[in-house]
Amino acid sequence: MNIKKAVITAAGKNQRTLPLQSLVDRDGVSKTALAIIIEEALSAGVEEIGLVVHPGDQPAFAAAAGSHASRLTFIEQTQPLGYGHAVASARGFTGANPFLLMVGDHLYVSSESKGCARQLVEMASSQDASVSAVQATHESKLPYYGAIGGKRVAGVSELYEVSEVLEKPTPTEAEQRLIVPGLRAGHYLCFFGMHVLTPSVMEILSSLVASKPNGGIHLSAALSTLARRERYLAAELKGRRYDIGARFGLLTAQLALSLSGADRDEVLAGLVELLAARKP
Repeated sequence: MNIKKAVITAAGKNQRTLPLQSLVDRDGVSKTALAIIIEEALSAGVEEIGLVVHPGDQPAFAAAAGSHASRLTFIEQTQPLGYGHAVASARGFTGANPFLLMVGDHLYVSSESKGCARQLVEMASSQDASVSAVQATHESKLPYYGAIGGKRVAGVSELYEVSEVLEKPTPTEAEQRLIVPGLRAGHYLCFFGMHVLTPSVMEILSSLVASKPNGGIHLSAALSTLARRERYLAAELKGRRYDIGARFGLLTAQLALSLSGADRDEVLAGLVELLAARKP
């Protein structure tokens, strides 16, 4: 599997402005969230990026991409029919190729030298299958994520054969259908906001779009179908995702980026000083 294309979705009503926010990356350079996400994809060997945007948003996103704008193909999601519909909008761009899928409101901080996207691309290439990144997540966060159930792959650490996919399950649904042996009690494998997918996913999504003209098209539904048709895996990466759309999400992502860089000690000293200055 040779992954040279990526799709980044940024058309959602509550997502459109988030990739335009500025942060300081782990090297101390001020960049937009979009630029950081693009660089994550490029570090994985991607050469072309399709950016799914709301009609009329192209100029703002081109400016936010900066020097990377020339690598982007803009794809308009003309109707807000769901995340699955946004991904399906990029079918003409991905064609018959596997692709890396990322969301425009998540940032990723790896705990090793390889970025999260590169870890995932290498895993998908070695397994020759679709692989979704997942993160063990407490059941209180289930209303915000899709989640998977399955079993561990023998001989490969932190890799799972997916048997079930549910979109934002209740804790009761998760307990009944998404148990994964070895996880802590009350924790489930929720999506990380990053996938490597085969062209089969686009075929499934296109069928869903045709059958649901009024919307409500979820990627999770397509992935559930994929799990029944071909080998589909999930992987825990060495890193963490940060949803910048969550409350204090941008702040948390900024702290994570700062503490993962060369200026970690300076950042920690500043935090200690800030805490010490607070009145009891």
